[in-house]
Amino acid sequence: MEMLPQAGVGQAPALVLIAEDDDEIADILTAYFSRGGFRTLCALDGRQALELHLSARPDLVLLDVQMPQLDGWMVLAEIRRRGATPVIMVTAMDGDIDKLMGLRTGADDYVVKPFNPAEVVARAQAVLRRTRLHGAGMQAGAAVIRVDDLAIDLDKHEVTVTSPGAAPVQLALTLTEFKLLAHLARAPRQVFGRSELLLHCLPEGDTLERTVDSHVSKLRRKLEEAGVLEVPLGIRGVGYKFGGRA
Repeated sequence: MEMLPQAGVGQAPALVLIAEDDDEIADILTAYFSRGGFRTLCALDGRQALELHLSARPDLVLLDVQMPQLDGWMVLAEIRRRGATPVIMVTAMDGDIDKLMGLRTGADDYVVKPFNPAEVVARAQAVLRRTRLHGAGMQAGAAVIRVDDLAIDLDKHEVTVTSPGAAPVQLALTLTEFKLLAHLARAPRQVFGRSELLLHCLPEGDTLERTVDSHVSKLRRKLEEAGVLEVPLGIRGVGYKFGGRA
């Protein structure tokens, strides 16, 4: 079996989340992916799959359609709302309409049961190679994120407002405020839940989601003082998105 090339010395093997409610199928996939050099996690229902996706940040998700709690379509839609984690649908639903629905909803590939486990591993390797090549191209010039009038320098941890006809203004942000702004700016049209922002942007020990609101409020006030309005933008009952003109 082909091994997935390592991206760098000391880098952990890719983590695959297997969302499958059939224990036997989950065990077979786990064995084949482990043999192929991957780390694995298993979820037995859609809700657990989303929880593990948020907490473990897998490199790829194998997603069954017919699962308890939340079906695969609902899980896929939420994963796409959160970001671009590669997803391969693994399902007994083999109609063309099902395949089209999966691909249009954002799946990266579609495998029909019964399947050859070795083929599933090979497809996962191909998807991850495409993802890593695309990511490498994106990162080449990604030291500075530019959205609307903001320039966010990830290396220097500096945020500069460059409004037309005005002198550039550098904002004095705390580390948490900078992390929040950069996280939102990477996907300015995406809405992020408070729990995700809490996990990725706030210091360890902060466990209350309302703490996110406090940091966002202070960040928004500093941006307003520099002439940047409605950033971040609150989405009632969901969380926050970058806002502005993005």
